Amino acid sequence: MKIDPQELITQAEAARIRGVTIQAINFLVKRGKLRTVEIGGRAFLYRSDIENFEPDPGGRPRKQPGSARKRPPIKST
Repeated sequence: MKIDPQELITQAEAARIRGVTIQAINFLVKRGKLRTVEIGGRAFLYRSDIENFEPDPGGRPRKQPGSARKRPPIKST
């Protein structure tokens, strides 16, 4: 597979493009959200991956209306 060197950027460049810290980019790499290529012991990212990355909304998913589990009434003795 041939890789265009113009397509590869460093983590620092990726952070600058996205407006986040290098640590945030590194976190995404470790979680497998961004692909890397190692050349000479350094990790490079694909520019297109950085420009097209859509972050997850994060947090707990919202409950759907009417999806709450109903408990049976408590019987008094």
